[in-house]
Amino acid sequence: MGIVNVTPDSFFATARTQEADVAIERGQLLFEQGADIVDVGGESTRPGATPVDEATELARVLPVVRALSTLGRVSIDTTKRTVAEASVEAGATLVNDVSGTLARCAGDAGVGWVAMHAQGTPQTMQENPYYDDVVAEVEAWFQVKAEEAHGAGVNELWLDPGIGFGKTAEHNWTLLRHCDELAVCAENLGATLLVGTSRKGFLGDASGGSDVDDRLPASLATALVAMETGAGMVRVHDVKESVQAARVMFEMVKAS
Repeated sequence: MGIVNVTPDSFFATARTQEADVAIERGQLLFEQGADIVDVGGESTRPGATPVDEATELARVLPVVRALSTLGRVSIDTTKRTVAEASVEAGATLVNDVSGTLARCAGDAGVGWVAMHAQGTPQTMQENPYYDDVVAEVEAWFQVKAEEAHGAGVNELWLDPGIGFGKTAEHNWTLLRHCDELAVCAENLGATLLVGTSRKGFLGDASGGSDVDDRLPASLATALVAMETGAGMVRVHDVKESVQAARVMFEMVKAS
C-alpha cells in the first residue's frame, strides 16, 4: 500500500502535497513501482495534527481518488463517513480508518475496511500512552472490530495494530516482535494483518536516523519482518524499494 497525502502537514514531505495534479502524479508513480493499492488521505493523523473540516478534506481527496482509481486500486484514508462514502462513489474500494468506527459505512458501501488500533486521538495519543499488556489489548480490540465488521456485512477486513498511534517506542517494538501472533489472531477472526511502520519516529530512535529522510533502511527492515511473520500488507512511503526488498525476501524463502 503506497501513501499519497493531499495535505500540507503530513510528516514526510515526499508523500505530501496540496496540489491534486502532483498527488495524482505521485499515485501514478507508485502504481508503476508496484503498489497494489494507493492510499489517499486528506487529513494528517500524525501526533499533534490539527483536524480539518469535511469540506476541505473532500476537496483535497476526491479529484485524486477519481483519477487514480482508473489506474489501480485506491483506498481512502479517512475517519469521516461522508468522505468515505464520497470517495467510494469516486472509485475507492477500501476504507482505511484510523478511528476504527466506519465498519457500517464500509459494509453498506460494499467495500473493504481497514480498522486500525489507536489509543486517544492524534491530538492526545502520545501523551503518556499506557497498556498492561499491549499485545493482549490490541488482540482484544481486534476481536471487537471483527465482530463489528462481520455484523455490518464487511467481506474484506484488514486489522492494523496501529504502530505509533498511542504507543511508546517499546510498545511499537513489542507489537512488531509479536507480529506472527497478531497475524494468526487476525486470520482466526476472518481478517488479514496490515502493518505500517514507514519512516515513523521510533525507527529513528533505534537506528540513529533522527531525520525522517534518513529512515528508509529502518523502514525496510521492519516491513520485511512484518511480511515474513504474517502481515498480508504493509503501508509504505517508498514503494519501489519495498517491492524490491520483498521480492528478494520471497526468493530467499523459496530457496530455504
